[in-house]
Amino acid sequence: MNRLLTVLSAVVVLGAAACSLPTQSPQPLQPHTERKGPVGPVPPGLERFYGQELSWGPCAPYARTESDRTAYASPGIECARLQVPMDYAAPQGEAITIGVLRSPATDQQQKIGSLQINPGGPGASGMSTAASLAGSIRSTELGERFDLIGFDPRGIGASDPEVRCLTDQERDADRLDSDADTSPAGVAQTESEERDYASKCAQRTNPKLLANVGTRDVARDMDVLRSALGDEKLNYVGYSYGTRIGAEFAEKFPGNVRAMVLDGAIDPGQSAIDQLVAQGAGFQRAFNDFAVWCAARQQCSLGRDPKTAVAQFQQITRPLVERPVRAGDGRELSYKDATMGAIQALYTPSLWDQLDGGLAELRQGSGRTLLALSDSYFSRDQSGRYSNTNDAFDAVHCVDDQRVMDPNVRREADRRYREAAPFLDDGNPPSAALDMCAFWPVPVTGEPTEPEVGALPPTLVISTTGDPATPYDAGVKLADALHGRLLTFEGTQHTVFMQGVSCVDDAGTRYLVDLKVPADGARCSSK
Repeated sequence: MNRLLTVLSAVVVLGAAACSLPTQSPQPLQPHTERKGPVGPVPPGLERFYGQELSWGPCAPYARTESDRTAYASPGIECARLQVPMDYAAPQGEAITIGVLRSPATDQQQKIGSLQINPGGPGASGMSTAASLAGSIRSTELGERFDLIGFDPRGIGASDPEVRCLTDQERDADRLDSDADTSPAGVAQTESEERDYASKCAQRTNPKLLANVGTRDVARDMDVLRSALGDEKLNYVGYSYGTRIGAEFAEKFPGNVRAMVLDGAIDPGQSAIDQLVAQGAGFQRAFNDFAVWCAARQQCSLGRDPKTAVAQFQQITRPLVERPVRAGDGRELSYKDATMGAIQALYTPSLWDQLDGGLAELRQGSGRTLLALSDSYFSRDQSGRYSNTNDAFDAVHCVDDQRVMDPNVRREADRRYREAAPFLDDGNPPSAALDMCAFWPVPVTGEPTEPEVGALPPTLVISTTGDPATPYDAGVKLADALHGRLLTFEGTQHTVFMQGVSCVDDAGTRYLVDLKVPADGARCSSK
């Protein structure tokens, strides 16, 4: 499918949290049912959802990936299903379920409430993120004072029904097709594939879910979850696309917010094309930083001169457009996979060594390392199974953003993207091919607008100067739109809170616990 949109997907790499206390071994949690809602305002017709009981039990049945099966075996977490309306315009109709994972606060007597978390995407699993964070958070002040809550947004992960478009075999085949031919015949072929993709999504996913899978509905689900958990006010941490969910919630339910940390912001008023071009420029800056880092090494796959790194990268990867290379286990590395592998590595400097090795390996005719990076990007496990992250990403994007139906606009967007990110330019003319959203079977339900938030408590927006996926200026604009406080992190990575940078983690903790925002103009650095 058209590569112009695949690079929008966000990956949040979460590590250890700050403010560590002595490690506490989690105790096994016993299955139980609790009813804590309704709490706070209840929209008319939604009483049964806001006041529902939750049946908590083992998380193992909720696992959808190999890594989840390991993480969900922890004795210190528990899971439940939350019921929400399929369509909020018809709340008495069909209901769907949202998967919810909880790591209880270690000091229930001093507990402030629940802390809901969303890792972005759209399409990423909040349950997986919370499970991966639970061990490190448990020994912090946040783990002491908050129940950590991860939820899989509607259609995603353990939520039911799920968005599903391609089979595992079809996804493998799609990755081998780089859609680099931008001739009229190539455009026609690409559009045929995009049309087929949209058709398969419509055939394999409940059409009502496709129509109600957008950010508009996820924000409403979060308020139902807030009430069912017994929280009068929402505490929330949203990364990347999760900041768009947070902004939507703030606009719809400003009086239901206690604290909100939004890290790696999406500019809520920016069009999808402008976001994409800005993101391309962000990845180019991250690539340039990688090139400088690499050139300082004893050996660098891109040579010793950072100024020639783009040309070197193109020289290594462009031949893959016509001739994929072997990557082991009977698989091949395509141009699409090589560039997606590079993008995956540029999200965080911790993967730069792997990227350098993968490019050196590709010079020798093997694509094994870059394919492994691309597998991580596309959420493919070692058994060849995919999560539905990419399917859900497309489904949400196609109802959240205005669709481009003019081939000339598409061509100009591709031209601007290639200009912003020359290391990703495959050497062909810009493409006029329409993407899958032009053929999507349900209407758009959202649009890029700056939130009008009313009486919203102070929020904390964290923005990283060298964030490759969500540019720094987007965080500045979101903080201004929400009348919140901006915390600047000087670094090159995508998102930073709860990833071991003590300055950021301490500021976020003080805000969430004490509602104390950092000083105006506050900045942090990893140095």
